[in-house]
Amino acid sequence: MVEENMGACWSQTKDQFDNLEKHTQWGIEFVERYTKFVKERSEIEISYAKQIRNLSKKYQPKKNSKEEEEFKYTSCRSFLTTLNELNDYAGQHEVIAENLTSQIISELSRYIQELKQERKSHFHDGRKAQQHIENSWKQLESSKRRFERDCKEADRAQQYFEKMDADINVTKADVEKARQQAQLRHQMAADSKAEYSAYLQKFNQEQNEHYYTLIPHIFQRIQEMEERRIERVGESMKTFAEVDRQVLPIVGKCLDGMTKAAESIEPKTDSKQVVEAFKSGFEPPGDVEFEDYSQAMKRTVSESSLSNTRADGRPEKPTSKTKGKLWPFIKKNKLSLKLGSGPEDFSHLPPEQRRKKLQAKIDDINKDIQKEMDQKDALTKMKDVYIKNPQMGDPASVDPRLAEIAQNIEKLRVEAQKFEGWLAEVEGRLPVKSDPPRRQSSMYDTQNSTPVNNNCAQDRESPDGSYTEEQSSETQIKVPNPEFDDEFDDEEPLPTIGTCKALYPFEGHNEGTIAVAEGEMLYVIEEDKGDGWTRVRRNEEEEGYVPTSYVEVYLDTNAKGAMTYI
Repeated sequence: MVEENMGACWSQTKDQFDNLEKHTQWGIEFVERYTKFVKERSEIEISYAKQIRNLSKKYQPKKNSKEEEEFKYTSCRSFLTTLNELNDYAGQHEVIAENLTSQIISELSRYIQELKQERKSHFHDGRKAQQHIENSWKQLESSKRRFERDCKEADRAQQYFEKMDADINVTKADVEKARQQAQLRHQMAADSKAEYSAYLQKFNQEQNEHYYTLIPHIFQRIQEMEERRIERVGESMKTFAEVDRQVLPIVGKCLDGMTKAAESIEPKTDSKQVVEAFKSGFEPPGDVEFEDYSQAMKRTVSESSLSNTRADGRPEKPTSKTKGKLWPFIKKNKLSLKLGSGPEDFSHLPPEQRRKKLQAKIDDINKDIQKEMDQKDALTKMKDVYIKNPQMGDPASVDPRLAEIAQNIEKLRVEAQKFEGWLAEVEGRLPVKSDPPRRQSSMYDTQNSTPVNNNCAQDRESPDGSYTEEQSSETQIKVPNPEFDDEFDDEEPLPTIGTCKALYPFEGHNEGTIAVAEGEMLYVIEEDKGDGWTRVRRNEEEEGYVPTSYVEVYLDTNAKGAMTYI
C-alpha cells in the first residue's frame, strides 16, 4: 500500500514536471515569435522610409533645369518644402526601425538565451531531486527486504535449535552448534532491523524535505521565471508603442511644416510674376479709321492704325493678303527662325522682354568686367611685390597678362556700351505711366528706330563666314509686317530630327551661332547642308548653328516633324 502511494506521488510529480516543461517551452517560443513580429515591423519601417525618401528625391527640382526656374512661384516653393518635410518624415520612420531593433529585438534575443539557460537549470535541479528521492526509496526497500529475510532466517534457526534441543538422540555438540547458529541469525536480524530503521528515518526526512522544500522551491523558481518572462514581454509591447509615440512630436512638426508651406501659397504673387515675366510692353493699337471707298480718294493712314508705312513716308498700298494681325500675336519672323536665338540686340522680342534680356546681358558683362578688374588688382599687387622683392619674381613677367586683361576690360566695356545703347533705345520707346496714351504705333517705332551704336549691326556674319545684309535691310527683315503672306504667318518652329553631343566647347561669337559647352546634349533641327554647320536648339528661345565637326550627331530615323521641342 505504501509502495502504491509512493509510486503515485512520484508519478504525479513527474507529470507536473512534464507539464511545466512543455509550458515553459511554449513560453520561450512565444517570445521568439513576438521578436520575429517586431523584426518584420522594423523591416517594413525601413522599406517605407526608403520609398518615401526616393519619392521625395524623384520630385526634387534638377539643378540648372526648367523645373528649378519654376520654383520662383510660391506654389512650387511650397511643394519643395513639402518634399523636404516628407524627407524628414521618412527619417522618423528610420528612427522607429532603429529603436525597435535596439530596444526590443536585441534585448529580447539576448533575454531568450538567458531564459533558455535558466529553464534548463531549473528542470535539471528538479530531475536531480526526483532521482535522489527515488534512490533513497530504493535503499529503504533494500534494507527492508534484507531485514525481512534475516528475520525469517532467525526464526528458522530458532525452530531448528529448539528441535535439536528436544531430540534426545542429538549430541550435545550439535545442540550447541544449533544454538549458536540461532543466536547468529538473531543478531543479523537485529542488525538488519537497525539498518532498516536508520534508512527509514533517513528516507522520511529526505521525503519530507523533497515534497515540502526542494520541489516547492523548484516550482517557485519556475513560476518566477515565467512571471519575469511575461513581464518582459509586456514591457516590450509597451516599448513597441512608445517607440512610435516618441517620434510623434517630430512627425507633427513635419506635418505642420507642410501645412504652413501650403498656407504660404500666394496666388496673386504668382500671377504677378507671370505677368512680369511675359508682359510685352506694347501699346494697345489705336482705332482703325473708316475707309470710304465710295469716293475717289487715297486712303489716309492714321498714325495709330495697324498698317505699316514705307521708308519714304508714303502709306503702304493695301493688298489682298493683309490680315491686320497684332504684333504680339505674330509668329517669329524668318530671321529669328533661321538664326535660332535671334539677333544680338534681341530686337525679335517684344519690348519688355527685350529690355529684360538686354539688362541681364549688361549685368553679365559688368560681372565679367568686375572679375577682370579683380584680376588686374591682384596682378598689380603682385607686380609691386616683385618690384620691392626682385628675388621673388620678375616684374616684367606680369606685364603681358596685365595688357591682356586691359584689352579684355576694354572689349567688355565696348560691349556693355553697345547693349546699354540698345537698352536706352528700348526704355525710351516703352510707355511711361504718367504720359498720355500715344497714338503712334509701336511697330512703326520699331521699324524707324535708329540704334545708338552704329557698330552694333556691322560685321555680322553668317555661320559659314559670309557677310550678311546691310543694317537697313536687316532691320526691315526683323520688323514685323502685318501684310506677311499666309505661308509666313503659319510657319511653325522646325521639328526635332535627333540629338547631338558637343565634343568640344564652342563660344559662338558670330551672329546666328550658339555657344555650347563640352559634353552638352542639344536637339538637332537641321542637318549639315554641306557648308559645315548644323542647326541645333537648346530650348524654346535658344537655337542656332554650331560647327558640324564640333558635335556628334544622333539622328532619329523615325522623326517626321512630330518630335518638336516643348
